Amino acid sequence: MRFFCTGSFHRDLDGSQLCCLKNRESLRQNPEIFQGYCRISVSAFDILLASLRSGLTFQDTNMRRSRSPEERLLLTLRFLATGNSFASLHYEYLLGISTISGIVCHTCQLIWQHLRDAVMPQPKAEDWLRIADGFYKSSQFPNCIGALDGKHIRVKKPPHSGSQYFNFKQYFSIVLLALGDSNYRFIIVDIGAYGSTADARIFCSSRMGERLRANQLALPEPRRLPGSSASAAPFVIVADEGFALSPHVMQAFPRRDLDDQKRIFNYRLSRARRYVECAFGILSNKWRVFMSSLQMSPQNATLVIQAFVILHNFTRIHDVPSEPEVAPFPTTTSVGLDHNPQGRPGSAGLAVRELLLNSC
Repeated sequence: MRFFCTGSFHRDLDGSQLCCLKNRESLRQNPEIFQGYCRISVSAFDILLASLRSGLTFQDTNMRRSRSPEERLLLTLRFLATGNSFASLHYEYLLGISTISGIVCHTCQLIWQHLRDAVMPQPKAEDWLRIADGFYKSSQFPNCIGALDGKHIRVKKPPHSGSQYFNFKQYFSIVLLALGDSNYRFIIVDIGAYGSTADARIFCSSRMGERLRANQLALPEPRRLPGSSASAAPFVIVADEGFALSPHVMQAFPRRDLDDQKRIFNYRLSRARRYVECAFGILSNKWRVFMSSLQMSPQNATLVIQAFVILHNFTRIHDVPSEPEVAPFPTTTSVGLDHNPQGRPGSAGLAVRELLLNSC
């Protein structure tokens, strides 16, 4: 038995699709409603669309018309902004659930590939110096090149995964480990680790941690601390007590038997460390997909996490006015401190922490 398709099966726009299209076009007429709909401004949306248009353009066929780049991007941003299920977006956009899933994953992958070098490039020595100057201006913590922390992204339990993704907060998750600056932007991220893995272990096994231990992050030479005549100190990353103390990873003093100088040091370190936590808060508040678990495979969830990390930096650049540049501190050569000290890493970290303590 044969079946023949008539012209009624051709995918033209019916009345309901035209209505949805007109509603989406009317969003651009009201910038406030547009930003509430997809969490970015009209101008930022146009810049983002121009960067992704070539990858979002598909050829029409005799069987169906391809969805426009504008609709594909708007659909993806709406998913990230609301966290609505694909079944819910199916009724809003009149597309199949599998089609929506393919569009979202493909667009997220394009966002990561096309914008990563533009909004989250690999820092150079002058970039690290600018970041350190920003931290000193905002938190009075010297020689800080970033705040390090991890965030658990809730996901649906993958089949046959056991307890690999089950974290100490009693739900299944993927870990986003991020290094942030004082402008609430992400500098380096590691995405996709099991939720059951500790942040410190993720950092040690990540490419970021390996390159930091091998001195391959293009860090500037140690410089003398402001207001101090002591030896030049290396640049450090601030983190919580869950990370091991090392020459380039700094944590607070234990909370017992603290004098005033150590309390000031801990206070300033906490002020510097809160920037990455605030960046996570801004990320979660803007992209409401965090409010529920991601109902997709870990591979697709990683694509979504990569996309909103890039979109977070993108909106911080294009939707937030930039602050004036901070005058850098004069640099000096390293004196009296071995850049790669021998012995236990904890001992070297203690020596660096004492140097930083003297500047408080």
